[in-house]
Amino acid sequence: MQRELVMKLALALCLMAVAAPWGSTGFALALGIAFALTLGNPWLKLTARLSRITLQLSVVGLGFGLEIGTVMQTGKESLIYTIVGICGTLSVGYFLGKAFGTDSNTSLLISAGTAICGGSAIAAMAPVLKAKDDETAVALGTVFTLNAVALLIFPLIGHLVGLSQDTFGTWAGLAIHDTSSVVGAASTYGTEALRIGTTVKLTRAMWIIPVVLGFALLRGTRERISTPLFIIGFLVAATTRTALPAYGAQWDQVAALATHCLKFSLFFVGLGLSREVLGRVGLRPMLQGVTLWAAVSGITLAALMAIGIA
Repeated sequence: MQRELVMKLALALCLMAVAAPWGSTGFALALGIAFALTLGNPWLKLTARLSRITLQLSVVGLGFGLEIGTVMQTGKESLIYTIVGICGTLSVGYFLGKAFGTDSNTSLLISAGTAICGGSAIAAMAPVLKAKDDETAVALGTVFTLNAVALLIFPLIGHLVGLSQDTFGTWAGLAIHDTSSVVGAASTYGTEALRIGTTVKLTRAMWIIPVVLGFALLRGTRERISTPLFIIGFLVAATTRTALPAYGAQWDQVAALATHCLKFSLFFVGLGLSREVLGRVGLRPMLQGVTLWAAVSGITLAALMAIGIA
């Protein structure tokens, strides 16, 4: 009883720190991870649900800060990179899985999570592959761990090599697994990076449907494929702002609130990175995940710098 009281008090203090104006998304994530690794997380299912809800609300809210024309143009410009990146990542992931001896379902789930949209892609792909619970858990743990690392190191690399906000936003949107970490990393880099990173990432996430459908046809399964509704919400929000420009100041306030709300999403993400989650990830899946992600991130960055995205 005393331990439970201490943990609730510690959680309340952490939430207050996350809510403080000086707290960043990176700080929120690191605080959540520190809490989970030191005290544990007895509310794992609840915090996972809160993470999804706050993330989806944040993404929709960010849409009110963008014009729909800008969103469509950015999505159009990144379309070729997205298609090439997804196909290349799935192909490289397949061969790395063979090289590291990762079982086929786990290998494909890690590859899909890296190629498209992290945990969302894994959750959508698992029923189609008829993946076992432990295979799904290993893939989620691998991608989830690397996703947390990405939020912390991508801005550091971006500043180290002198990336512009446009280039960093495109890179983050193409190379970071989950939407939460893309938005978190981009928001620390700058407003323009956030705009581009969010749009590129959501364009990439929309490929969950055709990719999973393709595998369903190959496997002969008839599982229902869910549509990421928060992406539709983002587009509706941007359309609303464009249709009602007179309320621009109010839309900007909603977008600012969404950015603040994102910190709570990242804190809850960090709470999910417990010792139990890390314990599920074996050496071979982690080696495949790290190698695949490093290759995708490095090649994507090199390509963007070579073609000189401003």
